[in-house]
Amino acid sequence: MSLNATPSSERVQIAFFGRRNAGKSSLVNAVTGQELSLVSEVRGTTTDPVKKAMELLPLGPVVIIDTPGFDDEGELGGLRVQRAVKVLNQADLAVLVTDAPETSGGPDYPAADRELIRLFREKKIPYVIAWTKSDLRERSGEGPDGTEDLPGDSVIGVSAVTGENLEVLKGKLASLASGEGMPERRLVADLISPGDLVLLVIPIDGSAPKARLILPQQQVIRDILDTGGCFAGCRPEELPEMLGKLKDKPKLVITDSQAFEQVAQTLPREILLTSFSILFARYKGDLETLTGGAEALKNLKDTERVLIAEGCTHHRQCDDIGSVKLPAWIRELCGSNPQFAFSSGTGFPADLSVYRLIVHCGGCMLNEKEMRRRMELAKAAGVPMVNYGAAIACAKGVLERSLEPVLPVEYK
Repeated sequence: MSLNATPSSERVQIAFFGRRNAGKSSLVNAVTGQELSLVSEVRGTTTDPVKKAMELLPLGPVVIIDTPGFDDEGELGGLRVQRAVKVLNQADLAVLVTDAPETSGGPDYPAADRELIRLFREKKIPYVIAWTKSDLRERSGEGPDGTEDLPGDSVIGVSAVTGENLEVLKGKLASLASGEGMPERRLVADLISPGDLVLLVIPIDGSAPKARLILPQQQVIRDILDTGGCFAGCRPEELPEMLGKLKDKPKLVITDSQAFEQVAQTLPREILLTSFSILFARYKGDLETLTGGAEALKNLKDTERVLIAEGCTHHRQCDDIGSVKLPAWIRELCGSNPQFAFSSGTGFPADLSVYRLIVHCGGCMLNEKEMRRRMELAKAAGVPMVNYGAAIACAKGVLERSLEPVLPVEYK
């Protein structure tokens, strides 16, 4: 897929970590071929993570992330280190950048580097160690010669000045990115066959972006086309007319979750129905887990707290789905008045123990790693999590039907 066709949440996230003045920013600029990061002899020049979406051969679409020095000091430095640690939650691959002349003597790395290696392993992030400034190493006779393997580590000597082994580094990252053995994830392709018709029901209301479709709708359309399927689209109020115009029944109807009730009442029961949000729950996380939390919706009490979490940030409107509609539907379903808290973007709480339930969006703006991390945090805290689509379907009495296309067994 091209640069313009691939959203950041679908790109391989490659983060560069290391101590101050280890050469991270210089290496990032050399690898990307761009002046992405500010380079200076002053320690701690990079104060916030710097991101760049780009094409990087032989990997393809990636997001390159340059992080602050992991050995930063003082109160402000501690905050910078926290920013760097936060990047670990979304990184698919990591590069530990270490200054070869400073770390001569092989695997006896400084404390900050050893801590980073421990975090990579703890979070199961594939990584490579880049010994920078190999042009200086050659003059000093220190450090690794070209590439070598230390126990459990891939070590590559590189130079941002001469370009030494930059292609080797890129090749190693490509190998790590493709070597996890994970099956290809698809949004809808495994639910349809070439030639099948999929009908998309898309509300156009005050929260709909002007002159464009939102990301989940775009990605579903692309996946349908990649499969050789066909699609048609309409607004909820146009569904009866659309069904009358179609020569053949659609194989599947996908709706915005907000229109579940209206669409389910109109659509013949024999036609499969689900939502964009439910498809993304299956695509980015664990659908069975994210629907299992629906039962907790019915039993919420007045004093219990519910976290409503979104992976994106947007301007809140008077009819906002997360902060207005969902709380109202949940209160109506459980017959009580639970207390609601909200998070958006990367601001997911570390302590989830204060919540009775987490209601999470489809996560179209989050990569799979971050979505699964949030689910793991909820599981560790013993807090059930339910997806937006499943929560709305439950509130509207159509949960079992909405899961039929994606969970073939009866929902229990």
